[in-house]
Amino acid sequence: MRALLVTSAGVTCAMALTLPLAAAAAAVPAPDLLPASSRPPSTSPASPGAGPPAVRAGAAEPAGSTQSLPLAPLAASSDRVAGGAAAQGLPQRDARPFSLVGVVWDDPDAELHGTVQVRTRATGTTRWSEWQDVETHNAEHAADPGSAEREGRTVRGSTAPLWVGDSDGVEVRVRPQSPQESDGHEHEHENAEPSERHGSALPQDRAATPVPLPEGLRLELVDPGEDPAPEPARSAPGGRAAVTPAVFADTPPTAAVLPDALTAEVAAASAVNAELAELGATAIPALTRKETLESVNAAPGAKPYIGPRPKIITRKGWGADEKLRERNFAYTKTVKAAFVHHSATGNNYTCKQAPSVLRSIYRYHVQSSGWRDFGYNFAVDKCGNIYEGRAGGVSKAVLGAHTLGFNTNTMGIAVLGSYGATNPPAAAVTAVSKLTAWKLGLFGANPKGKVTLVSGGSNKYKAGAKVSMNVISGHRDGFATECPGARLYKKLGTARTSSAKLQGR
Repeated sequence: MRALLVTSAGVTCAMALTLPLAAAAAAVPAPDLLPASSRPPSTSPASPGAGPPAVRAGAAEPAGSTQSLPLAPLAASSDRVAGGAAAQGLPQRDARPFSLVGVVWDDPDAELHGTVQVRTRATGTTRWSEWQDVETHNAEHAADPGSAEREGRTVRGSTAPLWVGDSDGVEVRVRPQSPQESDGHEHEHENAEPSERHGSALPQDRAATPVPLPEGLRLELVDPGEDPAPEPARSAPGGRAAVTPAVFADTPPTAAVLPDALTAEVAAASAVNAELAELGATAIPALTRKETLESVNAAPGAKPYIGPRPKIITRKGWGADEKLRERNFAYTKTVKAAFVHHSATGNNYTCKQAPSVLRSIYRYHVQSSGWRDFGYNFAVDKCGNIYEGRAGGVSKAVLGAHTLGFNTNTMGIAVLGSYGATNPPAAAVTAVSKLTAWKLGLFGANPKGKVTLVSGGSNKYKAGAKVSMNVISGHRDGFATECPGARLYKKLGTARTSSAKLQGR
């Protein structure tokens, strides 16, 4: 089903701002960096005379930047696999400050069969981290094949992004899998024939042939920029209601009001939520169930199943740079199901850092991976804060790029972190329940029910296949992947039950 494209400028808003969004700046080529060993610990992050790596969108911008570094074959014998294939990577070197890393390559349909590991140096120190694994991702989060987002843009293959904190040095290695390691896929296809499954024998002519790495491998170093400046507390002019600012920790909120002037980009992104909050609000306030029913104009005496609206931190609240994304919004007809993900960015973030993590993922999705906007419709941090994701309106059926093959008529929720071996915090699972009870309720979906979805094509279901799924599903239900992590996936039953109770079922 083709998505409906709507321009943000076409959205009616009180300020009637219809200026187009500026396109992201192209990468600027520059000389390579010196090895980290050439810089004394007391000097600035960039060694004198060492040019910066290619930078997208300008490193000096307060909204953040992306450094893009081509990978090259590594010479060490330890970085070779059977058949003599060399790993690719970068030796230890300096960089402008960054907080998130990822690896991209030219062909979005090519899979990276191998391992990606990085080490980083904390900014202003000589302290290097241990090697950290980067989830190889392999096209499981992306726009559907044939969609305007997939066909009309320069989309790249990409690993999951990894949050590493404030850093100014990096080392990376990407090792191809040996034939013995890659005789199946990284994630089994549950419907595969025995000969196709992990552990099956290889044909003799492949026994010593290593699996090549994708072409055009590049390391992306993302600086999220500064957090949005807090709006000053003041009396609301003209009786205008005060707007509650975003709160990222267990601290009491302080009063703030809508600024007198908004940029065209922020106004356009805010206008789609104008029925829920003041234009330019940093958060959409929570409502009781009674208030929620009144807000959706439920008929007197009717008993619609819908949960109370939770507080949602807006894109303005987490500091999204609206100039990065594509101008248009894309919608589908309804929301039949919710897919739960983990971001695979690691758990080494604080809730106060969550907006920085979101800005980094956003920049990585748009500038590094080539997507039109942030991929997920919503995000949840480990403290249970809920964030607006892809622009277009939190109450609307916005087309995302979260579950390859099943983006149409669904929504994607990313829990920030990695939950394969770590239990998700109860606050995060509760937030998923609250969000789904409200959003699915707007479209009449039962969180404990089943729904039939039509696949757009994935590594698990061919295009056109009709698939019965839970209304609240995990990413792995639509794509052969470990996402949302085994520990989070086990909590989805709890989320379904709690969500249905919140709806009054």
